[in-house]
Amino acid sequence: MITASDGHTFDAYRAEPSGTPRGAIVVVQEIFGVNHHIRNVTDGFAADGYVAIAPALFDRIERGVDLPYTAVPEGRALKVQISVEMAMKDLDATIAAVAPAGKVGIVGYCWGGFVTWMASAHADGLACAVPYYGGGMLENMDIVPRVPVMGHFGARDAILPVDKVNQLIAKHPQQQFFIYEADHGFNCDERGSYDEAAAKLARERTLAFFRQHVG
Repeated sequence: MITASDGHTFDAYRAEPSGTPRGAIVVVQEIFGVNHHIRNVTDGFAADGYVAIAPALFDRIERGVDLPYTAVPEGRALKVQISVEMAMKDLDATIAAVAPAGKVGIVGYCWGGFVTWMASAHADGLACAVPYYGGGMLENMDIVPRVPVMGHFGARDAILPVDKVNQLIAKHPQQQFFIYEADHGFNCDERGSYDEAAAKLARERTLAFFRQHVG
């Protein structure tokens, strides 16, 4: 359990590397909770040498959320109850919990991508941020990240139209953004929109980014 600054306690899935940590990575969930896929992603970053942790950001509303990918309405109903302020309090506490491992990066997917984008400007203690196709990013183009950002988007993503993604990219020329010939959710091998080639390339780029900024 981790305790936020307002006294809220929440769970987190944590995975440890086999040797001395390179640093730490916070993995931010989709609207489906800290489910099987998010735990797998967290395990993957631990295998790459980082202390990896996925905070249960829905614990403020409902504990133990682990939804299948068919449960979109249920996930959206939970998401809208979590404000950016709530999420940042939980992320600040999560970052502090893994900070003894070294520098801390953050990565998030779908809703977690949006949360990661907001964290780049508002969370304390981060070295870098990697949002994947974050729904809500295009409505928050004007934030000013305080850390290096690498964003990943799909060209066929109806939720994040590519013309607006290009507007976001133009607003933040100092940051890195990549667009793949893929749909929303292309990184998740448990979704129909999974794209193996795009997921592999995005992960390689993300790991290189973490090597540069985290360790």
